[in-house]
Amino acid sequence: MKKIAILLLTVFLFTECSKVPITGRNRINFVSDSQVLPASFAQYKGFLAENKVSNNREMTNQVKNVGKNISAAVDRFMRANNMVSEANAYRWEFNLIEDKTVNAWCMPGGKVVFYTGIMPICANEDGVAAVMGHEVAHAFAKHGQERMSQGQLQQIGGLAVALGTSGKDPKTQQIWNTAFGIGSGLGMLKFSRTHEQEADRLGLVFMLMAGYNGTEAAEVWVRMSQRSGGSSQPEILSTHPSNASRINDLRTYLPTAKKYAEKFNRTGSSSSR
Repeated sequence: MKKIAILLLTVFLFTECSKVPITGRNRINFVSDSQVLPASFAQYKGFLAENKVSNNREMTNQVKNVGKNISAAVDRFMRANNMVSEANAYRWEFNLIEDKTVNAWCMPGGKVVFYTGIMPICANEDGVAAVMGHEVAHAFAKHGQERMSQGQLQQIGGLAVALGTSGKDPKTQQIWNTAFGIGSGLGMLKFSRTHEQEADRLGLVFMLMAGYNGTEAAEVWVRMSQRSGGSSQPEILSTHPSNASRINDLRTYLPTAKKYAEKFNRTGSSSSR
């Protein structure tokens, strides 16, 4: 097992670590924007070519206007906090797709899609801002790049286990491989839940910076919970926190987010204190 420890230690020593602005969370990311953004922009263009853009002018304008306001707040934050090159790399774009799926997403580099199915859950402009802030936050925090990095580390970990048990009997190898598979799988789910909570909190800050009503962020998840009838799988087996967890966390974090947004809008300071 020394081989495993040495290999994993080597990986972590040479892994680039940084902090997510505002939340201060340490993240592992060795995938550069130059590696990711061209592919992201191309995939987004291909997606739009293969899917129907909504002809509902009112909803489309709402999505685009809210997106413009929140991305402007994010851009202002980045330029005020020595993130000019990152701000310049974004190519913000907001589209509403005709699809009953209750979903929205943002690709690295600021390419956003809302499905018409999520609009009733948003219910109003502040609800759209809550979802928009959350999706934009994923791109801002580079969650996509971090998940790619984590996936690569998971592959390396699997290789390390295989190398470390290569001299063992088949039963021992199977036990170690199964243990690693379960452990790393649950670990990846936990990372996903961490990203979702972080995007909730960052999105709340961003929507407040842009002048929207932050109390609506939790209400979006109240409506989501009502739509699902309150049913959900155990949180430990999910990529997302439970609706109840999100509602509670957003309501608890709201006073902190308000102080942060108010101070930044007043002074341009990045400090949350």
